[in-house]
Amino acid sequence: MAMPIAVPPAVLTFAATDPTGGAGLQADVLTLAALGCQPLSVVTAVTVQDTVGVEDFTTLEAEWVMDQARCVLEDIPVAAFKIGMLGSVEAVMAIAEVISDYPDIPLVLDPVLASGRGDELATENLIEAMKDMLLPQTTLITPNSLEARRLATDEGLDAEPPGLEECAERLLELGCEFVLITGAHEQTAQVANSLYGPEGLIQTLAWDRLPGSYHGSGCTLASAIAAFLAQGADLLEAVKRGQEFTYQALKNAYRPGMGQHLPDRFYWARASDHDA
Repeated sequence: MAMPIAVPPAVLTFAATDPTGGAGLQADVLTLAALGCQPLSVVTAVTVQDTVGVEDFTTLEAEWVMDQARCVLEDIPVAAFKIGMLGSVEAVMAIAEVISDYPDIPLVLDPVLASGRGDELATENLIEAMKDMLLPQTTLITPNSLEARRLATDEGLDAEPPGLEECAERLLELGCEFVLITGAHEQTAQVANSLYGPEGLIQTLAWDRLPGSYHGSGCTLASAIAAFLAQGADLLEAVKRGQEFTYQALKNAYRPGMGQHLPDRFYWARASDHDA
């Protein structure tokens, strides 16, 4: 009798499409598949973009977002959630309602506020909705330093943006369990990514700064961490292994178009083929 085939852990991602496959929903699916998970996906918005930048996007109605999620969740057990670009306040509300029914499933939130070129992807109302409704349900939020400052700065009280440690403290106060602030946008010799928890700084890992500009690095990192959590890793291990995977994907990136490089999430498979 044939042995039953093991079912890979499923990760449900909420994100916008990216026709280039470099970021967004496609980046999540590639990353999750590369790491041995079953990617489940809910479309929040559809973008018009290339490797240079985002030209336009349209959001899906909240009912469509919710129905996509409910349908798949009633069919397939999920081991982790990952959230990327949300698109609208209504989508935030719909997703917050859905995930509130699964409080024991880890949630990784990548707060996509702008494209790599700087194209605006989130209004202030959306950011406030995210902070009010999603952060209290979030296991780990993974902002880059620009996003961390935008999320944590109080325009009415702060004369200048707070430091990154203060940003982490403020995000933790909003209800998320852990904060990983990535440092690619900082003017430092190495890229330093710092993990914070209720007791403060937990760990900082530094990576050699790679040349070039990359499309989808944040999506790759958040999805990789979600994949390792789904496979049973504790948070510290998942964060470390997620960074290692992302660094290798960026180190092996390629430039298929006229804009940014795309991370190679299947670098390990191509290396094996080359060595064979």
